[in-house]
Amino acid sequence: MTVLILEDEYPAAERLQRLLAQAAPGAQVLAVLDTVAGALAWLGAHPAPGLILSDIQLADGLSLDVFAQTLVRSPVIFTTAYDQYALQAFRANGIDYLLKPLKLAELQAALAKLPAGPEAAAGAPASFNIERLLDALPRPQRPHKTRFLVRQGETLLPLPTADVAWCQSRHDTTTLATHDGRRFVVDYTLEQLEALLDPAQFCRLNRQLIAQLPAVRRLVPHFGGKLLVALHPAPTDEIVVSKERAGAIKTWLEG
Repeated sequence: MTVLILEDEYPAAERLQRLLAQAAPGAQVLAVLDTVAGALAWLGAHPAPGLILSDIQLADGLSLDVFAQTLVRSPVIFTTAYDQYALQAFRANGIDYLLKPLKLAELQAALAKLPAGPEAAAGAPASFNIERLLDALPRPQRPHKTRFLVRQGETLLPLPTADVAWCQSRHDTTTLATHDGRRFVVDYTLEQLEALLDPAQFCRLNRQLIAQLPAVRRLVPHFGGKLLVALHPAPTDEIVVSKERAGAIKTWLEG
């Protein structure tokens, strides 16, 4: 089993490696990283590890931002000092959370839940559970998303959230459009994006689209109390806001 460790405290990382050597003698630690930026760079340059052991607080932010910015298919076990009450709600979701100080028996029990063999890293992405964990954390601990890691050919590019004009879901695919007309497919649902983006800047216009304020050019009254929204750049489909949503959209635009 190959393991990536995300931990910004040297003594904690050392203790985790000692416990891992006892719990899984054949485990190979590929890297120990202490920052979100380092984790994103490593994951973008290497095959998925068999397991990620991750603290929540890293040197430059929350490790949850790693899983929000890139698709991670490796099983994840969090090692954290967060309140156990919040963590218990997620134990049934297939990702385990171990409270510090770590105990050997608890790590062994968590490892016993993992699938065996190379298929362990090919399971469902962790993003759904990560997003639910973000929802459970105290609001002051939850930052709004500031950038995406998007694919352009064979490369990964950081895309500031401020550059995103709108996010659209069509045929189970979510596309980000930038103000200068570029398009990027991302591994998020609109529900996930709605929770991650700053509501002062982004608004869910309808079931298919979230727009950022500068992209909205004008509103046109439509029949039945609905609104047509003109965006730049223009999406493929006409953007219609329901009568029920029209008032909230106007309030958002007025600030």
